Amino acid sequence: MSIVTDVAAAPNAIALAHFESILQFETDCWDVHHALSTGTHDFVLLDVRGPDQFAAAHIDGANHLPHGKIINAKLAQYPAETVFVAYCAGPHCNGAARAAIRLARLGRAVKIMPGGITGWIDEGFALVNSSPAAA
Repeated sequence: MSIVTDVAAAPNAIALAHFESILQFETDCWDVHHALSTGTHDFVLLDVRGPDQFAAAHIDGANHLPHGKIINAKLAQYPAETVFVAYCAGPHCNGAARAAIRLARLGRAVKIMPGGITGWIDEGFALVNSSPAAA
């Protein structure tokens, strides 16, 4: 017996419930990229990092809203049923989770994209910037 199987795998019904529940809370970079590139996105992608980080590089189509500034007034333009997908720098950053907490407290549907910018780059997807062009 290995340390992998030392603890038995969960029964199928419990495993199914567990793994389905994970997808209620998060999505991945590939799925977001696919939805954005095929025009089938039915969510608002939020980059919740600071303004300098966003200006330097972000996902094309992302809206910038730092996690600390998520309040009802900033969300008023979005219908109540809007699903938000929050991302930050990467798996070492908890900004997306902080944003998700704020959105959930405001009664908004939310998922996080745990890989963030790091995961996006790891998948080979391009970033854009909003920095002024060098003269």
